[in-house]
Amino acid sequence: MKPIATTLAASTLASLAAVMLMGTGPALAQAKIRAGTLTCSGGAGVGLVLGSKKQYSCTYESASGRHSENYAASITKIGLDIGVTENSVIVWTVLASTDAIQPRGLTGNYAGASADVALGLGGGAKVLVGGSNQSIVLQPLSVQGQTGLNLAIGVAELSIR
Repeated sequence: MKPIATTLAASTLASLAAVMLMGTGPALAQAKIRAGTLTCSGGAGVGLVLGSKKQYSCTYESASGRHSENYAASITKIGLDIGVTENSVIVWTVLASTDAIQPRGLTGNYAGASADVALGLGGGAKVLVGGSNQSIVLQPLSVQGQTGLNLAIGVAELSIR
């Protein structure tokens, strides 16, 4: 029998995915191709009940493997965020209308829904749209690995610099 927290986390993540994949916006209306991968690490901190802001170091790797860039990022969550987490790693597939993203092309703000849970080991999902002219989608389910004791559900904003 699965613990209630694990079942709650799985159903929350599945619901989040379904809701976000049904959304239509400028970035989702156009056909998207895989441009590369954005991997971010960091984010240790304490949830402040109504939200949190955590810092990350990120690396973008183009799908061809010929181009990479380093970025600094922060994720601000608004909603329920209770607990303490250690550093985590978040991996997104970067989807765009072209596989040739301009230098510093991921710089900008991204927004979407977010759900994370950790009871020792944990995971999360974020659906984020943004960047230049709202033209980039960060994988319609980012994969996040984290350790700690935390529950966070709400809206997330990712700022990449």
